[in-house]
Amino acid sequence: MNAGPGAARIGPNAIIQVADALELRVGGKAARDLLSSVGLGAYVDAPPSEMVEELEVIALHSAVRARLPPRAALGVARAAGLATGDYLLAHRIPRIAQWVLRALPAAPSSRLLLAAIMRHAWTFAGSARFMAQHGNPILIRLENCPICRGAQSAAPLCEYYAAAFTRLFSSLVHPRAVARETVCAASGGPACQFEVNWRI
Repeated sequence: MNAGPGAARIGPNAIIQVADALELRVGGKAARDLLSSVGLGAYVDAPPSEMVEELEVIALHSAVRARLPPRAALGVARAAGLATGDYLLAHRIPRIAQWVLRALPAAPSSRLLLAAIMRHAWTFAGSARFMAQHGNPILIRLENCPICRGAQSAAPLCEYYAAAFTRLFSSLVHPRAVARETVCAASGGPACQFEVNWRI
């Protein structure tokens, strides 16, 4: 876990991939206007290359939900999460580790991948408390999740994380692996909880 709210930082994909997904779906001008509305317009021409402030991530994801219709906002979050997973596969997870994970049966492979995610949770969870429990389904829990912090919704809002987990587990553990948010703090839950299941 990072420092407390306001001081925590998150990997730049939480902004870069959202900005790219916005540009594809609403066009460059609308994407720039949305980022500018929360003080992030400079990132359109110069995407961040280092960890960004958690508050910037919260502001951008909140603005997407506020400015776009619910289905469109969900689509942006999902596309950004999948792209983040693709980035990690291409640049952050060593090829030999990917080969090993794909060669193993799903149970030990998922255990190893989950352990790696837990070690690196500080890069995407910000000031949230990250917890996970292995099994099928795998349970992942984020207390004080930055993606939906301060929001209220009848439906879960953290598709960005669900999509990223889906991409990683379906690519490295089992092709049918899917991550779903089953409880969301925005809907009144004590935390945001995800289930990763490949026996569907």
